[in-house]
Amino acid sequence: MRTTFILAFLILVFSACKKDKFTTAPQISYRSISPGDISYSTNVIPILTFSITDAEGDLDNTAYIYITNKLTNRFDSLPFPIIQSSSKKDFKADVEVELNLGHNCTPVSNVTDSIYYEIYVKDAAKNKSNIITTTDPVLYRCF
Repeated sequence: MRTTFILAFLILVFSACKKDKFTTAPQISYRSISPGDISYSTNVIPILTFSITDAEGDLDNTAYIYITNKLTNRFDSLPFPIIQSSSKKDFKADVEVELNLGHNCTPVSNVTDSIYYEIYVKDAAKNKSNIITTTDPVLYRCF
């Protein structure tokens, strides 16, 4: 009896974990921003990397990534990048996005701004993912 209970409990735990990993609404998690230190005088574009999972894999050309610069509150949306396997069930991938800083140093001063971003994704069915905020800032040097 005890063995049956333990076995049933383990099956329930493992099946619950799989359901949490792939949901109808996309799930995203922050990975990195690189480079994290940019000077006003360079033309370097930082790359944001995040992980995404989606049960239906409906992340085609009608899906979008939404990004807000938390320093300036500038909002932007980008089409989801074309990924060959994005139409398969239980989709999982790392996604890289070029960030438009949209931040000017006027007048140019000896200031360093820390820029954080808030990101979410909507799939083709308009299911909205969780919202994440980058934990690492982009240090934008105005000199």
